[in-house]
Amino acid sequence: MRDRRPAIMIAVLWVLAAPCSSAGEQAAPMFSLSGFGTLGVVHSSEQRADFGSSIFVPKGAGHTRQWSPEVDSRLGAQVIGNFTSRFSATVQVIAEQRHDGKYLPHAEWANIKYQVTPEFSVRFGRTALASFLVSDFRKVAYANPWVRPPGEVYRLVPVFSSDGLDANYKSQLGDFAHTLQGSYGQTDATYPNGARAKGRNQWVISDTVEYGPGTLRVAYQEAHVSIDTLHALFNTFRQFGVQGIALADRYDTNDKKVTFIGVGGMYDPGDWFVMAEWGNVNFRSVIGERTAWYVGGGYRIRTLTPYLTYARTKADSNTSDPGLTLVGLPPQLAGPAAGLNAALNGILGALPVQQAIATGGRWDFMKNVALKLQYDRIDLGAGSAGVLGNVQPGFQPGGTVHLLSATIDFVW
Repeated sequence: MRDRRPAIMIAVLWVLAAPCSSAGEQAAPMFSLSGFGTLGVVHSSEQRADFGSSIFVPKGAGHTRQWSPEVDSRLGAQVIGNFTSRFSATVQVIAEQRHDGKYLPHAEWANIKYQVTPEFSVRFGRTALASFLVSDFRKVAYANPWVRPPGEVYRLVPVFSSDGLDANYKSQLGDFAHTLQGSYGQTDATYPNGARAKGRNQWVISDTVEYGPGTLRVAYQEAHVSIDTLHALFNTFRQFGVQGIALADRYDTNDKKVTFIGVGGMYDPGDWFVMAEWGNVNFRSVIGERTAWYVGGGYRIRTLTPYLTYARTKADSNTSDPGLTLVGLPPQLAGPAAGLNAALNGILGALPVQQAIATGGRWDFMKNVALKLQYDRIDLGAGSAGVLGNVQPGFQPGGTVHLLSATIDFVW
């Protein structure tokens, strides 16, 4: 069934917020409307796999189309309603490629905010996960120097928002500004093959420290994740007795605790900037454990900003397993067991291992509009497809992929 929670949340926002005004407060709601978007195209040299925007989309550049507009193109709009001095609501809607290849708009954010004190606020609804340095505007490409955030790091946590509660506390300690943020909720996602991923008991805590032109963010995230089709696979493993049960207990994706820790920093005095992030995610299942990082910077020359980024991601868990022992199995079971082993190793071997250099430039050729050109050289790890998806027969892992991207980013 279609997920109806975003629509329900939006309705709740209006019901809760509309009657909030009282004597001495603003009587009529005041709304502000803003928007953002990207028109982009990406070319990939790899014709037997796709470079896509995430693991949850079916199409990208390479096999599906050598020149693809699906990777980066999106359109978003945001409405903020300031109902009283304490109550406000935010709804952000984005149209971009979905798991089914369609571009139907979806609610990226839909929340109501209560400002308890000037320093402390709480929100209910759908909010951004504060996992990374640019989490709050990772889809507003105009706000970022690159065409897209380095996927080596930002794909460690492939979901962007959470349905639940979050709280913000801001404080000033001398010249240091702190923003402590915590959230608790849940999230759902659908893969192109129809598999469903569910994150429950999901919580994030992050601390952002600003000092002059410097920013540092540290985040810790935890959730219990289930992926239905993989759970069904490991239930089949359990039918092979003690050995199958042991493998299923180790690799099953049903209600497994996933942890993420990330550290990111930026220094931007105006004429130039440097940025770096590091992250580690451990799924405690067949999806494994990964570590990634990037470092980059750029220099602003009037309206031009050339930049350079280097990024790496690696697997910290095993990428293969002997699986079920076939020796001694009757012929009617040896074939299915071999198939299960192949499926297990296919998933383990899909852990992305790669390094990439991205170089490009941004030209702010008119107000609120920027043109970006970017070249990526991606060197895949031995036996790995890296972050590529939609892998086709004949694909050779461990090679080099060349990407060329062009986008026009805008805000209004």
